[in-house]
Amino acid sequence: MHVRRLSLVDFRNYREADLELRNGVNVLVGSNGQGKTNLVEALGYLSTLGSHRVSSDLALVRQGAQAAIVRALLGHGDREILVELQINASSANKAQVGRSPAKVRDLPRYFSSVLFAPEDLALVRGDPGGRRRFLDELLVLRTPRLAGVVADYERSLRQRNTLLKSARATGARSGALSTLDLWDERLVDFGSQIVAARQGLVTDLRPGVVEAYRTIVGADHGPRLGSRLSILSTRPDADEAGTEEARRDLPVEEIRELFGTALATVRPRELERGLTLVGPHRDDVLFELNGLPARGYASHGESWSFALSLKLASAELLRAESSAGDPVLILDDVFAELDAPRRRRLAEAIVGYEQVIITSAVAEDVPDGLHGGMVHISAGRIVDDGSAA
Repeated sequence: MHVRRLSLVDFRNYREADLELRNGVNVLVGSNGQGKTNLVEALGYLSTLGSHRVSSDLALVRQGAQAAIVRALLGHGDREILVELQINASSANKAQVGRSPAKVRDLPRYFSSVLFAPEDLALVRGDPGGRRRFLDELLVLRTPRLAGVVADYERSLRQRNTLLKSARATGARSGALSTLDLWDERLVDFGSQIVAARQGLVTDLRPGVVEAYRTIVGADHGPRLGSRLSILSTRPDADEAGTEEARRDLPVEEIRELFGTALATVRPRELERGLTLVGPHRDDVLFELNGLPARGYASHGESWSFALSLKLASAELLRAESSAGDPVLILDDVFAELDAPRRRRLAEAIVGYEQVIITSAVAEDVPDGLHGGMVHISAGRIVDDGSAA
């Protein structure tokens, strides 16, 4: 499935935009701040239901407007489908598929993309929340039904935290504790599915990350991934360190048992703090290079290459499992950070994808073999569609 046309209304700095994209390589060129990243951000949102740059949808709506519209005409062989997302400034978002109303959370079923951007350096160097979000977005692209499981878990977590805060303020009464038991059951049910799915994903990503890192860097620095779980920790109330690496993939029934036991063990501390201390919302992923945690030990170049390897491995995983063709591979300002040999090796790794979208401030940063359709962007306008390229 690839993008044949992208249309925007009141998205970021675009009052209106209409962009035709071709199969193969598309290069969006423009000086910094002109709007090329906004175009790929809109596509990334359609497949992950989130921005890679901001946590709030409000920033996506052009100043003075009440809503932003993202429309994409998707094609696969002779088949075409139009997907549309309305991002509202002050109400719930809305979606259409083929001009018929659809659930927003179902959009990833129709469009799969993998986007790599400078912000993804935080996957290696940043807080656990970014790594959890990376896994969950990929889980939903891989198995769309998990979007509902993640939403149900987050809803249960909010309700349970509200009850814990209330119990802390009023004193734990038998009625409150009985209700807490019910939310524990829901949390364990949905959370165990997420933990099991994440562990499986980490396992499946490992060989792809090793291969992608070797391809980009031209050397083997021993990249490794591991799942760190709060339900295994002896001190799960420690915000950053309260996880323990799982030495094997745990079956979902064992996860349920461990999760339930952990909740019972930490309940006194949870009542003191008014906060749920164990579960997938507290887990992390360990990234290692040369036997050391990448976070804190890897250089800037190593961290950049590791993060890029994660995204390339994600694309390869989706590519291998999809019946609708390759995911759209989006590289936002990637080549400016790479030296000439790494640019060349990256170009060789991605040239076979059905559709690749690249942004660059300088066209010369993009290797010659990737100069397909070229589009020039200036001040929120598409000034040249590169049809003659």
